[in-house]
This record gives sequence, C-alpha cells and structure tokens, in this order.
Amino acid sequence: MTRKCELRMAQPMFDDLMAHLFPGDGDEHGAVIQAGLFQTPDGPVLTARTLVLAEAGKDWVPGNRGYRMMLARFVAQQARQCRDEKLVYLAVHNHGGRDAVAFSGVDLESHERGFPALLDLVEGLPVGSLVFAANAVAGDIWLPGGARLTVDRMVVVGPGRRVLTPAPDRRRTTAGARYDRQVRLFGATGQTILAGSRIAIVGLGGVGSLLAELLARLGVGSFVLVDPDRVQPSNLPRLVDATDRDAMTWMVAEGRPQWMRRLGAALATRKIDLAARVIRRANGNAHIERHFSSMEERPVVEALKTCDYIFMAADSHRARRLFNALAHQFLIPGIQLGTRIQADPETGAIINVHTAARLVTPTGGCLLCNQAVSPTRLREESMPKSMLAAQRYIDGDDASAPSVITLNALSASQAANDFLFYMTGLTSGDAFQGTIQARPLDRRVRLVEPRSDQHCPDCGPGSRLARGDFVPIPMVD
Repeated sequence: MTRKCELRMAQPMFDDLMAHLFPGDGDEHGAVIQAGLFQTPDGPVLTARTLVLAEAGKDWVPGNRGYRMMLARFVAQQARQCRDEKLVYLAVHNHGGRDAVAFSGVDLESHERGFPALLDLVEGLPVGSLVFAANAVAGDIWLPGGARLTVDRMVVVGPGRRVLTPAPDRRRTTAGARYDRQVRLFGATGQTILAGSRIAIVGLGGVGSLLAELLARLGVGSFVLVDPDRVQPSNLPRLVDATDRDAMTWMVAEGRPQWMRRLGAALATRKIDLAARVIRRANGNAHIERHFSSMEERPVVEALKTCDYIFMAADSHRARRLFNALAHQFLIPGIQLGTRIQADPETGAIINVHTAARLVTPTGGCLLCNQAVSPTRLREESMPKSMLAAQRYIDGDDASAPSVITLNALSASQAANDFLFYMTGLTSGDAFQGTIQARPLDRRVRLVEPRSDQHCPDCGPGSRLARGDFVPIPMVD
C-alpha cells in the first residue's frame, strides 16, 4: 500500500516557485527542489531546502515522449548535489487548472523509466516528482527498495499557514453551538483546523499555564506538554487553577521537619498534570501527551517534530537553543516568550518592565541571529551543578526572577493570537514578523525588527535549515 507524506516549504520559496511555474503564459515550466527528510509516527515529512529553477530552452525543453522535459544533464547535476548534501531530489512541473491536480499517464511512465536510475545515482536517498496547479499539489516519491509515497498535503509556512492538497476536501465542516461566537471570526473551517492542530508548550509556569487555558478554550485538538517541575507555593498566584493542595503547602511550610518538607515537595502536583487538568476542563476532547522532563530528552524532541507550532515558555537558554534548531531544521514555526524586570541596583527602584513575544520561523526571528540565546548562560546551564556552584561568588545568583500573572498574560495572549491567526490563514501577508514588546511602565508597545546573519548555523545558507534528520540536533545528539 502506498503511504502518504507531508511536504513543508517556507513562504518565500513558495512565492518564487509559483512565479516561475505560473508567469501568465499558460505553459508548463520545470524546477527541482532539494529537500530534507525526517520521520514521524504519522509518516515521513519532506522539508524544502533549495529551489533550482529550470531555464526554458536550456534545462527545460520539448519532450521526446511528453510535452516538456528536463535535460538529462540538468537532472544528473541536481541529483548528484542531492546525494552529496544528503537531500531528496524532487522534480517539479505544473499543469493547468486550479484546485485539483494529478500526474498524467505520460508523467507516471517517465517516473517508471527514470526513477530507478536516479535511485542508483543518489545512493540510498529517495527521489520523486511534484506537479502543481495554481492551488493544488500532488507528489510521487520513490524510496530505495521499491516503496512509494504520495504527498497528501503541502504546508506553506509564512505569516499565515497555507495548505495545498491534490484535491479539495469535500467534507462538510460544522462547529456547533460551543464555538458559535468565535467561528464568526474564522468560520467553521477555521474551527476544524484548530481541532486538527497539534501544538507544544515547553514550560508550564506562569506563561505556559495561561497558554494551556487559552489554547484549550480555542479548541486546539492535541497538546504536547513539557516541564520537569512540580507546583510550589510561590507558583500559586500565577498558575491557572493551582491550589494549596497542588503545592502541598501545609507539608512544605517553614518550620516543618525536613523529611516532611521533602515528602511534600515530592507529592506536589506536576506542572504538566496541572496544565492537563486545565485543558481537560476547557476541552474534554483534547489529546494530551505529557513529558515530565527537560526539553533535551530524545522522546521530547521526537514529539516536538510532530507539532504544527511550538510555544517556548521556558527560561532555559539550552531550551531556547534547541527550540531554535528544531524550528529551522524541521520548518516548525513557533514563538518564544519572556518577561524582563530591571531594578536599579542601588535604590531598588523598577526602571524597566517589558514582556516579549518573539516569532521564530524558518525565514525570520532566529534566536541566534537576534542574540536571544546567551553564550554565557548556555555555558553555565551546561555545567554540572557542583561546578556551577563552585564558580558562584555572589550570594543570591540563583534567586527567582520576579513574575506577575498580569505581565505573563500580555505575552501569552499575544502568542495565542499569533497562533490563531497563523493557523486559520487570517494573518496579513505583510504582517510584522518580529518581536512585540509590551512596556507597561509607559503604556507603549515596541516592535523589534528581526535580524539575520548569513553565517548563522541555524538559518544561514550553509546551516541546518530544512535538513531534517540528516544532521545532528544540538543539545541532544
């Protein structure tokens, strides 16, 4: 039986490809996509990394059997490059029409003739072909050993999410009375998209707890929750639905015997379980996957690779570094959230308060380029605790940072809205794609333009961008 796979592509590449395939002349045109590949429990996913346009009259010429073809020299050159870069070779052309597309008999015959030789040339990697209409795509992917895949959907990752399929989905969508008020904004189709979406929240503290509540009430269908901590008394003002019983307040109170305090801390509710409880109360149909661990564990990474969107609400710079790599390596959009409160070291007066919601996408908002991952903090977090303690000279280095639920709500609501508008395709094509900082001291909002570094190991030309499973993942491998 032919299996299905997904193709992911960043918006700028998609725009370039559509402009090449459909310049307005009504003719067929060709190109090659070099793609990464990674495996998920739901099937393989292809990630478009490089687009090579076939030049008409030079690389793209009248065919011997079909209407048009790519010259063997051009095909061999691109296939060898895919072999050397450990990427999947995908030949691309277009047909007429708009909302449905399929390979012709001549197309499939050409696959039968040419793909076996290409499989030998690329030495163990898949090869395949894509055919586009103006609003549709179909794919035929050949694997070593004779298995084949079809592309059942292509996800375009841009300011708004766009999904192309081989043919329209004719199933009727209904939302019901529960979501009547919100579908008046994005329609029953939008509600169906949310119900079918899978998101991750990394860090279920003050911001992550609010995100769990907001996203569940929107109707998100599947959650991956990641946090290694349990509820403490100091968390109670900021965690949705948290109680003294969750924190085992009476057992961990000062003055209790040490054995009782340790037992109380061990019996306190895990933050992932508290968040799951909140989600269940808001949306009893949601599927919840819980990871009581840091983000760097292999099972967590494998779960994150299956997500449509990642909310990075953890403070760890190791987690930020890993999140940034996953967003670019597997083309998974997300958002990093944080709050900064600065006080005058001499007077203690508050001099700066801002919350940040920083979009991280394959084409912008890279945390490395924008210096949101501190090399010093990254080094400290990678040290054994004994070594880190030995290097501390100032008491209070590990003091908890200030945190207030109303500030957390600013970034959580911004992030939830960004996700909502992205998934339902409502975001304007020219929407701001940088960091939004709320500054409540002077009631202002600051927009921070994202920066890009051509030498970045995550998003630059020679980086891990869209390489899938063929390069190691930092902080994990």
